[in-house]
Amino acid sequence: MAQLYFKYGAMGSSKTANALMARFNYEERGQQCLLVKPRLDQRDGAHMVVSRIGLTHECIYFDEMQKLSIMELQQNACIIVDEAQFLTKEEVLYLVHLVDDFGIPVMCYGLRADFKGDLFPGSYELLVMADKIEEVKTICWCGKKATFNARFDADGKVLKEGEQVVLGANDKYIGLCRRHWMAGDLGPDFCL
Repeated sequence: MAQLYFKYGAMGSSKTANALMARFNYEERGQQCLLVKPRLDQRDGAHMVVSRIGLTHECIYFDEMQKLSIMELQQNACIIVDEAQFLTKEEVLYLVHLVDDFGIPVMCYGLRADFKGDLFPGSYELLVMADKIEEVKTICWCGKKATFNARFDADGKVLKEGEQVVLGANDKYIGLCRRHWMAGDLGPDFCL
């Protein structure tokens, strides 16, 4: 039975690496799967999913997937969506439609909340609609579980205001535990 999965975690928890490993596992067993991301994410170039540890694979954009026929989509054993926090409510409902009406499993990977501690719209919808929700864990500099995403500026100051979406990786964000996120403490060994 097909299900909608939402696998979320803080920055640096290897969500993208997990998505790419899941894709590899399907294809290693001779099963085709479709790797997708929202068009908004252009950090790593067009039509590419890239993890911090160097795993990469070509993908299509979500809007391109929506133009495929159901027959084309059903050729895939699974659809894997990276950066799912950037999905809209309508896009999440489209994934629900693929799962419930056509039996296509969908695995979504993304952040739960932004640097201010607010849910991303896509994450909110996935938390509501997903059949299975799983946290991909990482740790704060202190060793506790990191559950918050801190955005910092060029001087290493933690920001709590600004646009919700500013694309970046280790150059702009770090996962912190709640205590250190609230304190704006990037740790004694933090360097830009």
